[in-house]
Amino acid sequence: MTVEIISSQWLADNLLDPKIKIIEVSSKKENEAGYFKKHIPGAINFWWKDLCWDDTDRQFVTPLQLADRLGKVGISHENTVVLYGEPVQYGTYALWSMIMAGHPDIKLLDGGRMRWMSQELPSTNKLPEISKTEYKVQQPAQEMRLGRDDILKNLNNNNRFLLDVRTPEEYSGERVMEYGQFDHGAERGGRIPGAKHLFFKELINKDDTFKEAHEIKAKLDNVGASLEKFNEIVVYCRLSHRATLVWTAMTYILGYTNVRIYDGSWTEWGSIVGFPVEK
Repeated sequence: MTVEIISSQWLADNLLDPKIKIIEVSSKKENEAGYFKKHIPGAINFWWKDLCWDDTDRQFVTPLQLADRLGKVGISHENTVVLYGEPVQYGTYALWSMIMAGHPDIKLLDGGRMRWMSQELPSTNKLPEISKTEYKVQQPAQEMRLGRDDILKNLNNNNRFLLDVRTPEEYSGERVMEYGQFDHGAERGGRIPGAKHLFFKELINKDDTFKEAHEIKAKLDNVGASLEKFNEIVVYCRLSHRATLVWTAMTYILGYTNVRIYDGSWTEWGSIVGFPVEK
């Protein structure tokens, strides 16, 4: 499997490559998504759940489901898929879910939609022509994902570093969702006991591109998230979108090899009867 973070200039230079298929992953559905006003030429749009989740269960897309979904929009297992998000963390969320579903060749557009549009690179409101193609089902990869029982069992594991990347208000328990939205998504506020805090936006610039590797490492080291001190790092947020951005930075910029995500994150932990909460 090949995973790479690419610049907007790289994509602009390779827009006409027929092997490359571009997906814009939106936080909003249908006409509410910015995609329908303008998008990168040739890009296909998915609302994030339609690409990343099972149709009914709170589970991620399987290799079989991904093959069906991508094949229907003209993407083959032999294509290089370029992902970008609106906002940026939806691109990393799709990256993470597609890695787990086994797509062989994925590139992530650094800075997502914001960076591309701010540079006034080519954009269009024309929807691409789509024809169905064959997609061979791939092998899954699940080693970067952890569940709630594993988290509970390892709360006192001194070899594991637990990193909460939500806003300070969510981490403190003042809110269960970031400001600007209706405060919902969990029955209780707070954090998983022992978790340290680093707001995910500390790792990106104002245009949503990742900061330099040394800056990212310094931010992580400052809160203690170091594989030099711990055997593994586990990241969570509210629904795991923001966690995937931090995971991506640690895995594909810093080269850390033992970083995992608790994908149930606070929407799950904050509502489970009997599970401990710290404020």
